[in-house]
This record gives sequence, structure tokens and C-alpha cells, in this order.
Amino acid sequence: MAMYRKLGKTSSQRKALLRNQVTMLLASKDGKITTTEARAKEIQKIVEPLIALAVKEKDNFEEVKVMAKVARKDKDGKRVKEVVDGKKVTVYDEVEKTIKKDMPSRLHARRQMIKALYTVKDVPTEAAGKKRNTKTIDVPTKLFEELAPKYADRNGGYTRIIKIGQRKGDAAMMVVIELV
Repeated sequence: MAMYRKLGKTSSQRKALLRNQVTMLLASKDGKITTTEARAKEIQKIVEPLIALAVKEKDNFEEVKVMAKVARKDKDGKRVKEVVDGKKVTVYDEVEKTIKKDMPSRLHARRQMIKALYTVKDVPTEAAGKKRNTKTIDVPTKLFEELAPKYADRNGGYTRIIKIGQRKGDAAMMVVIELV
């Protein structure tokens, strides 16, 4: 018996397809996507270990205080500029920030996740087609901060496959794969 389904694609196409669908499942707000049954079963094999890795490493960080330079802003949110030696220069303030520093095993887990996921840009509907107001969603951070605490007391079984019927064109069994 084969270790995986070929899904009628070359290896590069198959990897890209699965990587995209795994990313969409984890990055979506409602945590569900519609796909074929064969693809869903392959997606499930990838998503379950990623969530298990996030659960295992969720509290493995330390908080560190650092000094950071932040541009001073006026009441309109624009950067304050001063004239120094005939040039306009942005004014910076020193601010103390607390950041989360990953421990080595959590950093390794984050890199393993990045290997299996794409970066996602969230574009608001009113700004469709424009670069302004787009946000990059950090899916590994979402896994660590949102999904891992949710599934901390659960031993596997993070996804559910629900059959919804056959597709009209080729009668392929369509399913909804969702995070439990």
C-alpha cells in the first residue's frame, strides 16, 4: 500500500496543492475548507502533526525586555521631522518593549511549520487589489497563540472530515475539513 495519495499530480504540483490547502485551513477565520475526500485525508496527515507540535511547544519561550527606537508621531499619526544640518530627519524615541524569545526547540518547531506553510496576506474587502491595509498573517504564531491553548488538553483528533455529497461535474466526493 502507498504511503500517500498521488492525487493525479506531479510531486511538485501535489506538494504545492497540499501546502496551500493546509495553509488555508489554518489561516482561515472559521477553520474550515471544502475539498475532495482524498485531498482532505492528505491534508489531515499534515495538519495533525503541526498542531501537535504547537501544543507541545506552546509555553516554551521567555520574555525579554529590550530597548527599541520608535519614530515619534504627531496627533495625525505622521512621523515628526526635525531639520538637522539642513536635512529633514525623523525624530526617534527610546522605548522599552517586552518580546517573546523562543527557546531553541520552539524555534525549531516554528521553522518546521514554516517549511509546511505559505505566508498569507489578509486583504480587507474594501481594499481589494491594493497594497494598503494588507496584513501578513503569521500562521506559526497563530498556531502557538490561538490553536495550541485551545487543544492543550486534547490528545490528537484536531480535525474533522464531514462528507457533503458528490461534485456535479465528475462525481468526486466533496467534504468539509474543519478544526474541531
